[in-house]
Order: sequence, then C-alpha cells, then structure tokens
Amino acid sequence: MSNELVFKTYGKNKFTHFHLSTFILTFVSYSLFHASRKTFSNVKATISEEWMPSCDASNTSCEMLKPDNVWNEHTFFSDQSDSKIFLGILDATFLAAYSIGLFISGILGDRFDLRLVLFVGMTLSSICMFFFGVLTEWLSIYNKFWYLTFWILNGLAQSTGWPAVVAVMGNWFPKSGRGLIFGIWSANASVGNILGALMVASILNYGYQYAFLLSSAVFFSGAIVVFFGLIPSPKDIGLADPDAEKKDEDAASDIEENMEQPLIQQPKPIGFFQALFLPGVIMYSLCYACLKMVNYSFLFWLPFYLTNKFRWTESVADQISIWYDIGGIFGGIIGGYVSDVLRKRSVVIFTLLTLALPSLYIFSDSSNSKLMNAFLMSIVGFFIGGAANMIAATITADLGKQGPIQGNKDGLATVTGIVDGTGSIGAALGQLFVPLIQDKFNWFYVFYFFIALCILTNICIIPLFLRESKELYVEFKSKKNYSYRPVNAEAEDE
Repeated sequence: MSNELVFKTYGKNKFTHFHLSTFILTFVSYSLFHASRKTFSNVKATISEEWMPSCDASNTSCEMLKPDNVWNEHTFFSDQSDSKIFLGILDATFLAAYSIGLFISGILGDRFDLRLVLFVGMTLSSICMFFFGVLTEWLSIYNKFWYLTFWILNGLAQSTGWPAVVAVMGNWFPKSGRGLIFGIWSANASVGNILGALMVASILNYGYQYAFLLSSAVFFSGAIVVFFGLIPSPKDIGLADPDAEKKDEDAASDIEENMEQPLIQQPKPIGFFQALFLPGVIMYSLCYACLKMVNYSFLFWLPFYLTNKFRWTESVADQISIWYDIGGIFGGIIGGYVSDVLRKRSVVIFTLLTLALPSLYIFSDSSNSKLMNAFLMSIVGFFIGGAANMIAATITADLGKQGPIQGNKDGLATVTGIVDGTGSIGAALGQLFVPLIQDKFNWFYVFYFFIALCILTNICIIPLFLRESKELYVEFKSKKNYSYRPVNAEAEDE
C-alpha cells in the first residue's frame, strides 16, 4: 500500500458538527479580540483621572493631601486636554499598527497554518495588554514610550485576528446563503464589545488594572482553546470544498465510487496586487475606510462621551454603550439576510447608511435620559454597525472567492487584510480627529463629522449601487412581465 496520505471525501453540501464547531470557535475567538479592545475604551475616563494630579491650586483641600509625592505619585499630565489628546494618540497608533499588520497578516494567513497565526496573535496580544494596563499600575510605570510601544505591538498582534477567522469561515461555508450565515457570525465584534463592557463594569471599582488583568487572562484562555480545537479548512480532514461545483454527472459518480482520494496539491497563494485589483476590492476598501472611522470612533469614544457629556459614572456609561452593539448585531443579521434575498450587497449598505444620517443627527442632541439614549444608540448601531459588519464579513468573503482565485482558499485572507487594513487606516485617522474636534469645538461637531463620513462612504459605492440597482430593476421588470400574460395567451399557444 502507498505511503501517500489518504483522506475520506464526503458530500459537498452537507453541514457537519465540524461546521458548527468552526462557527463557534471563530465567533468566540474574534469576540475576545473585540472584548480586549473594548477594555481600554471603557476605562479611558478612569485612566485620565489617574494620570491627573489629585489636587490643584484651586482645590482648597489640597493641604490635606500632603505629602505631594504620595498623593500625586501617578501624575502623568497636568492638563485634562493633554490627557485626552494622548488617549487619542494611543488609539491612532494602535489602529495605524493594526492597519499595517492587517496587510501583513493577510499574506501570512494565506501561507501558514491559520490556526497557528490566530493562536500566536491572541497570545501576544494578551501579553501586551498585561504589560500595558497591569504592570504600569503595579510598578508605577508612567512613561509615554512604554505605553506607545506596547500599544503598537498590541495593534500588530490584534491584526492577525480578522483575516484568519474570515478565511477559516470562507473555507467552511458556501457562497449561497453566506449573507445570512455571515450576518449572524459577524455579530462576533458586537458581542465582544458587549462582553468587554460588562467585564470592565463588573470589576472597574477595584481599579482599571484589574479590568486589563481579567481581559488578558480570558483572552489567553481563548487562545489555548483555539489552538487545540480549530480546524482551518474542511480539506484538512478530507471534507470537500463547499464552493466546489460538479462538472458533470460522471464526475459526481466517480467521487461516490472513489471515496478515498490522495491529497491534492493546493494552488499557489495569490500576490498582494493580484488581490488588490480584483473587482470591487478597491471600491469597498475605500468605502470601509470612511465607515470604519465612524464605527471605531463609537467603539473607542462612546463611553467617554457619555461620561463627559452627561456626567454619568463610567460603569453606567459602559453598560449603556452596549446598546450600540446590540443594534449592530441585528443590523448585520437583517442586512445580510436581505442581501441574500436580493443577491445585491451594495443596495442594502447604501440604504442603511442613508438612514444612518438622520439617526446620527437626532442622537447628537439626545436628552439626559438613559432609556432614550439606549434606544437611539441601538438605532444608530443598527444602521452603521450593521453596514460595517456586512462589509467586514459577508462582502469580504465574496470578494475573496471570485474570478481568478475562485476555488483557491489561499487568497481570502489577503483580500480580507486589504479591505480591513484600508478601513483601519481610516479608523486610525478618526481617533486623532475626534479629540481635536471635540476640544476645539464641541461634541455636536464630532457628530457632523460622522455624518459627513457616512455620506463619503455612500459616494464610494455609488458606481456599485447604480449597477446593482439597475440589475435589480431589470430582474423585477422581467419577473413582472413573465407573471403577467393575457387571458388569450394560452389559447394562442394551443
């Protein structure tokens, strides 16, 4: 008998427990990526206060807080605006490193074991979070270089997540029905944001360093589970490619008769520029750059905004902010399902972002009511978060399985890295603009900035929107003409 590796081939359209485990493991792993990111955004107000002096000259009780070297040991900034600017710089450097890392991670994901890439990224990120948020407080290390170094390394480590999990999901699930499946699955980011907010709120009273400790410990535990449980591709265990189509009936019978087949040599991974110039990749990358700037501004600044504007405690702001992500979950699922029915993605995204414009304006002038803010946040999250989830997951998977790379699994991670990497460049710039606009003007102008970005996002996809709208109109008209026939048509046929 040959020493050649032999695998068993199963039916192409069957869903097995491997599909379920892949869905769950990739969903949970990327939820943990976002939960860890949410940790920093949800403790910004606390960290900012920690960095400021315990008292200043205007505080009449300042004499009671002597000696100064004890009470002001953690002083990092003397002015609140400087503290906010540095928080924005940390966000921007994180996302800049993240965007650069995405281009690299996409290529690595197409050339190395996706499971290993994901494990290494999760492990390194958990270590960086520990050094950034825990050791700094335990050892009283307040140094800009320290903070920036570990946050940049964290951005690079975090960049391994999205290209890897999207590539794994694209390997396991077929394009038909992908809108609904990926719409549900893309809720992982929103679920992670909710999980991160709840973890921080539950432990923040003990100190922000314990929020980082809890998040990094949970993240590292998830990395262990992924390493031992995730199967990157159905071909790794002998299952057929879900997007493979039958050539003819004879080929199908040959597969049934020959249940055991030798391992087939995989096609070579595609190059960066080949992936970049695939139809729609540049268009959706630019679109996502504008949209992710808005989405990540909510991710990084929403709790701080609620605390700053309404003077709510940070724990309360963390809990209220989860409604934005709840709205994003439903927006991604419903938008994905509708795009499956219509078989048109850009039409759905254009509609969601158009409806996002009035919702952003109304939310910018919301009252102090927690209930009303939660409701408005969920509406904004439905439109913006839902559109962002569709581009990040469903559309990216479609783009990476088309044209010259169709059937080549070693291309999806590269396309994902390009789209998400370009989006993260926009998100990085946004984190610099938000504190600057707020400090120079006020929060209303920040929301006007978001509205302008949503309009730019729609402008980027207008060519695709017009083309798909025309196709949709032609399909609708042809169906209408087919369904309507004169009464005497049957007699004439006879």
